[in-house]
Amino acid sequence: MSELCYLDATELALQIGRREISPVEVVRALRDRAEALNPRLNALVTHYEDAEDRAREAEAVVRRGERLGPLHGVPFTIKDSFDTAGVRTTRGSLLFFDRVPDRDATAVARLRDAGAIPLAKTNLPEFALWWETDNLVFGRTPNPWNLERTAGGSSGGEAAALAAGLTPLGLGSDLGGSIRLPAHYCGVVGLKPTHGLVPLTGHWPEVLLDYMHVGPMARSVRDAAVALAAIAGPDGEDARAVPVLRPAAVVGGGSLAPLRIGWLTNAFGTVDAGVAAVVARAAAALHDAGATVEEAELPGFAARDCNTLTLMLYGAGAAAYFDRVVAGRQQELHSFLARRLSGRTHPTLDGFLAGEAAVEALRRELAAFFRGHDLLLCPTAPTPAHGHGLVELELEGQMLPPRTTMRATIPFDLTGSPALNVPFGRSADGLPVGVQLVGRHFEEGAVLRAGSALEERSEETARRPNLV
Repeated sequence: MSELCYLDATELALQIGRREISPVEVVRALRDRAEALNPRLNALVTHYEDAEDRAREAEAVVRRGERLGPLHGVPFTIKDSFDTAGVRTTRGSLLFFDRVPDRDATAVARLRDAGAIPLAKTNLPEFALWWETDNLVFGRTPNPWNLERTAGGSSGGEAAALAAGLTPLGLGSDLGGSIRLPAHYCGVVGLKPTHGLVPLTGHWPEVLLDYMHVGPMARSVRDAAVALAAIAGPDGEDARAVPVLRPAAVVGGGSLAPLRIGWLTNAFGTVDAGVAAVVARAAAALHDAGATVEEAELPGFAARDCNTLTLMLYGAGAAAYFDRVVAGRQQELHSFLARRLSGRTHPTLDGFLAGEAAVEALRRELAAFFRGHDLLLCPTAPTPAHGHGLVELELEGQMLPPRTTMRATIPFDLTGSPALNVPFGRSADGLPVGVQLVGRHFEEGAVLRAGSALEERSEETARRPNLV
């Protein structure tokens, strides 16, 4: 039954449509696996009690020969920062312990419209504002590859569930790397689409919307493409959602020519030697796939501390909002969030405007890079998954602050660029190592094509954590 749990969403939809397997069979297999493994992983936190009933309805539709959506009968999971109609949405916080929304977030509703069946909500750090998944409502989610290591944050529950075969598809969100970092740590696919391509309606928090992204997480690039096609496009509610055509869900096969890809490892500071080696191998694989590949530079990115920049911009942009949310209930917050909210600095107007100017400079430099290249290949993170409760990150003989883990992901939240994590290697102790592909705005197609080419050439696709 574990083989069924590791089929990707695309294959599940095909087999369900051909009546080779039943949606009920899939839901039961995933439920059985979750019953066996989730007590150790703590990735799934709230289950849809009617998932099997919905699966029976989906099976009946197939039997009647009705037209099927692209994800008909396929279960999916949802980060607990998305509103879900009639199902508890805690946002990882005691402040919202009993909160039950009356409608679905747009991305959730669109996956359901595509025929997918919601299975469970997944764990996250409180308010989705930490690089590790832990909270006072549900506790910590470890990494399925090594329970002593982090699954990352803030979409750590999604990444862990995918890696462990508890779900074939999930919804995550990304403000500083929260889709891509957990995907890198847990060895799954994570796509942060272009800012504005997927509406944020029904996702929380309701601030920092100029930098927040919603996107799919999966075990295959083609699944990410199918899910993106389902959830993209304006919804008439999110004013930042742009009126562009939904991207086609077609990837894989053929030469990457004439794509021009620049690759680098050093624009975001020191990286682990093993991570750098995986990026170099990925560059060689893309060359073998037909792309023109060359080493490149982003001097402005290398010279700028985007971590410090976001601390100032995000703190200034969200301080008043979170002060209202937690007013009088600070003692109910997780210690990391209490420290974070109490340790904020308040920039001057000149400082804030200088920060926005710095973001614009990053966008201009990246635009200049893309005049000569179609894609950027770089690390997703400087190291594989680290231990829980990180206080200092040890990296190539240096002791660095924990936020160093986000220095290769944060810049592309600031620029709003599409960025994809693809598993492509492993560390000396067997932990997954991903690489990051970044593209021009609204050119997800090129990002996904290159990601699919890497996936086809990766030995990591069939590897699974040893949890049994």
